[in-house]
Amino acid sequence: MLKIICVGQIKEKYLKEAIEEYLKRIKKYNHIEIVEVKDEGLVEKVKELKLEEEKILKHLNEKDYIITLEIEGTEITSEEFAKKIDNVLIENSNITFIIGGSYGLSNAIKEKAKYHLSFSKLTFPHQLFRVLLLEQIYRSYKINNNENYHK
Repeated sequence: MLKIICVGQIKEKYLKEAIEEYLKRIKKYNHIEIVEVKDEGLVEKVKELKLEEEKILKHLNEKDYIITLEIEGTEITSEEFAKKIDNVLIENSNITFIIGGSYGLSNAIKEKAKYHLSFSKLTFPHQLFRVLLLEQIYRSYKINNNENYHK
């Protein structure tokens, strides 16, 4: 099973439609769930990170292989990402991806991660990044199953 924990909700219709499309595609390969936790709305940084941390922790399971999405994380190719997902699922039944809010993720959440992933040194809107992550998960299943899609 795959789980994506995200801070904040999607408001834009076009992003909701893209997310639904990728969820539908991914479900052909694995069960996937998105958990949204409330964005605290740009309060003082330390307070916001702590409040979001508490909400994220409620959705973590000790058996989860946790991957945090962080600008400081390791940058990999789509092929390496596909291999990572394939290898992790051999030994773990669950992968949980965590996308932080405006200030990122607390150190406590980062310390729980077994892998720290970065898509780029660029900063992306969190709502758009959810679509990017889903697309890469879908792409990884296509790669791992030797199906046409990845070029």
